[in-house]
Amino acid sequence: MQNELWLAQAILAFHILIIAFNVFGLIAIPLGAWRGWRWVRIFWWRALHLVALLVVAVQALLGTACFLTIWQSELQEAAGRQGYRLPLIQTWIDHLLFWHLPMSFFTSIYVLIWIGVLLLWWKVPPVLPWRRP
Repeated sequence: MQNELWLAQAILAFHILIIAFNVFGLIAIPLGAWRGWRWVRIFWWRALHLVALLVVAVQALLGTACFLTIWQSELQEAAGRQGYRLPLIQTWIDHLLFWHLPMSFFTSIYVLIWIGVLLLWWKVPPVLPWRRP
């Protein structure tokens, strides 16, 4: 029971890091392009950001919660705690704002964010590793 709870908390911490990475990229890329920061064009970082948000968007389009949320919830339940019934971010917003928003709202937001990141890939193109000066 204790191992399951510890693992659930580790998954939550990792999930929060991924969310922070995604949000940071959404802010840093356009700001960095405007400020002339070269590091926002690092190819592997930009590709990782694009893929991470693609996973979020695809899961939302498929109507499934994030696999990390599912794993964490199952481990919490195995440890005798209450698990999540909604995706992690939807649960947080639900708790913070007391809004009962449908999953379709979050799906639209996730897809629009991914499209925005895809547009940033075009407007602020990463430097390809094989084309460095």
